[in-house]
Amino acid sequence: MKTYSKITPEGTRDLLFEECRARRQVQAKLSKVFSQRGYREVMTPGLEYFDVFNLGEAAIPQQEMYKCTDNHGRLLVFRPDSTLPIARMAASRLQGHEKPLRFYYNQSIYRNLPELSGRSNEVAQMGIELMGVQGLRADLEGIATAVAALSACVPDFRVEIGHARFFQVLADQLPVTPSVKEELRDTIESKNYAALGELLDPLGDLPAAQAMAQLPRLFGGEEALHEAERWFQDGETREILEYLKRLYQALGELGLGDRFMVDLGLVQRNDYYTGVVFSAYTHQHGDAVLLGGRYDCLCEKFGDPLPAVGFSLDLDAIADLNVSASQEEPVQVLVFGEPGYEMQALQLVSSLADQGVVCENSVYDTEEETLRYGRAMGIPKVLCVGKETREWNIEGGID
Repeated sequence: MKTYSKITPEGTRDLLFEECRARRQVQAKLSKVFSQRGYREVMTPGLEYFDVFNLGEAAIPQQEMYKCTDNHGRLLVFRPDSTLPIARMAASRLQGHEKPLRFYYNQSIYRNLPELSGRSNEVAQMGIELMGVQGLRADLEGIATAVAALSACVPDFRVEIGHARFFQVLADQLPVTPSVKEELRDTIESKNYAALGELLDPLGDLPAAQAMAQLPRLFGGEEALHEAERWFQDGETREILEYLKRLYQALGELGLGDRFMVDLGLVQRNDYYTGVVFSAYTHQHGDAVLLGGRYDCLCEKFGDPLPAVGFSLDLDAIADLNVSASQEEPVQVLVFGEPGYEMQALQLVSSLADQGVVCENSVYDTEEETLRYGRAMGIPKVLCVGKETREWNIEGGID
């Protein structure tokens, strides 16, 4: 019988040395960015009731959730999303608090994705939620905070901005089933023009179908917004377009030049978004390293209507970009205690560490073994503690 005791589950991995250090450094940078902007840290359980994520249009697909049961037979899931449980927490525990509520989080999500999807099933995330406020000022704060977070961690990135309602309004005007709507969403998100055409061709000259066919093509700078005027000339889509123009022009004052892009085909996988949506990319990573947007109807599903905007960063993707710059400080001193002087050696290690010296305690029984280990590990100095303390320079012998 095959055993799996030496491998990790599919979609997960071990982190070693510099990878751990890089992640901690990124966590520290992001925590500083968020806390200095008034966001306070929250944590939600790794296990939640299935019902939290089974909320109609806001539901996470069942097949993507890891499930188990508690002692009473109630269905639990490993947290597949951070925004939904934070919305639950805000609606159930913070109803009387002054708005807006500013949260940031640092926790992992778990998704049971198809094999060979190329994506991790365990994703470490950090992000913010700004709850209890809507409008241009809040959207600007959310995106500006995302830019500040990215700027603290990566040298180069691109932010794409769209609006969830473009797709939703057009899809509601099409005589298609919910499953076809999801197919349309997937093809627009992946910019699969051929598949999109096959889905829309049977609908003929319906204005909504013609406009939807343009969504993945309306990509670029301000010219994309001007091009969109041909397709969105009245009703809600025109109002959305005018709002995006104001947002894009205001964001231009951040001085990021062509790093801000418009993408009207930006269709987030989570269907709880109701307004502006945004993603960020780096040259070194294929998928988005940041996803966010406005979700004004989510908290209402937990009994407390709260408009909100937020985003999440893929912590491991960003940490991977920082591994080369996060080398561990090498061990400078190896301390060996002669027989009977083991505690004195440990006391010296503590004293050196308090002074900021990176040092190790030798667990070998002899001085010869300790010196061999020091040479193998490239530790330049060995201190031998006995009746008197002797110092060995690995390269030059005893001093």
